Amino acid sequence: MSIENVRQYFKQFGLADRVVEHDHIGDTVAHAAQVLNCEERQIVKAMTFMVDDQPILIAMAGDAKVDNHKFKATFHSRAKMIPFDQVESLIGHIPGAVTPFAVNPGVKIYLDASLKRFKTVYTAGGSLNSTIKLSLGELEKYTKLTDWVDVGKGWFINE
Repeated sequence: MSIENVRQYFKQFGLADRVVEHDHIGDTVAHAAQVLNCEERQIVKAMTFMVDDQPILIAMAGDAKVDNHKFKATFHSRAKMIPFDQVESLIGHIPGAVTPFAVNPGVKIYLDASLKRFKTVYTAGGSLNSTIKLSLGELEKYTKLTDWVDVGKGWFINE
């Protein structure tokens, strides 16, 4: 059902056809990059956390990892990931299919600075075998963005 919610979300912008279903599952960064024949770092990894008892989603590059010190400095809270079995109820998508679109009301969405080095990125499309190809500008425009953050590590701007 989540993929239909994502399609419906993009329909309002005339972009429902951007949600593409594939024959193979892309439930991890590595699997998605293989399905799309792109670099892992171009895959948008949607990380979900609880901050002050509220769910947040941070979209970051596939090669980035969360830096706990940066996270705490930004959110004034430890990085507490949402448990696997609670992701769907709190965010609106199943683990492996989380996208920064068509999330549950009240979920704050952040984009990490690790994404700024790309012209084109790929996000999950709401199911384990769907993706959405977007320019960075489109990602920012169509995400109900709370803010840009810099909480990633393990990536380099000049790669």
